[in-house]
Order: sequence, then structure tokens, then C-alpha cells
Amino acid sequence: MKLRNVLIVVEDIERSRKFYHDLFGLDMVLDNDGNMILTEGLVLQDRKIWEKFLEKDIIPESNACELYFEERDIEAFVEKLEKLYPTVKYVSRLMTHSWGQKIIRFYDLDGNLIEVGTPMETADNS
Repeated sequence: MKLRNVLIVVEDIERSRKFYHDLFGLDMVLDNDGNMILTEGLVLQDRKIWEKFLEKDIIPESNACELYFEERDIEAFVEKLEKLYPTVKYVSRLMTHSWGQKIIRFYDLDGNLIEVGTPMETADNS
């Protein structure tokens, strides 16, 4: 068995497609009228369709999960984020963990939590 996709709920698919393309370089693979698959397996689902499927309300900023991306030049990423999306809501600004990894956490345009971190180097380089 393989995990094929991760689905997030969004208010405006086109706006979210642009957000994930601008910041992470993800491109559209398939647009299926309210359900859009992007490269790397990220699926954008229209909020109205998802609420109809579940018959439950969507809770933005629920902090129950996050999308995790790695970026070697995290300072350049932060500059791009601040330039393209100056009103983004941060959970934590750029920081360095005690183990040396730099990370930033913020919400996308629909309250989905995102973390971008520098790659973790393996201890065993032999």
C-alpha cells in the first residue's frame, strides 16, 4: 500500500494553486472541478464540496496537522514569503532549534499549517 496524496481544504482553489506555485513551485497535474491535484501529491479540495461530503464544518487553524517542506536557503524563502504574501499569519517566525535546524511556521490562505525547515543532515555520513 502507498500513500498517494494529502488533501487540504481551501476556499478558492485558483488562489491556493497560485499560493503553492509561487512559494513552493508546485504545478497543477489535474483539475477536476473542485478537486485539483498538484505536483508532490498535494490535493486542493473546494471547501463547499468537502463540507457536503463530510456534513461537518471546516475548522481553519485547527493545528491538527501540517504540511512540511524543506529548503536549504531558508532565508531566501522567508524573503520571498514576506514579499509575495506580506499578510501571511505566522505561528513562529524564522528560528533555530537546539539541534541546529532552522524552521518557520505559518498558515496558508485558508488556515492550513505549513512548516518550512532546513534539511536535517544525517549523523552517519559514512
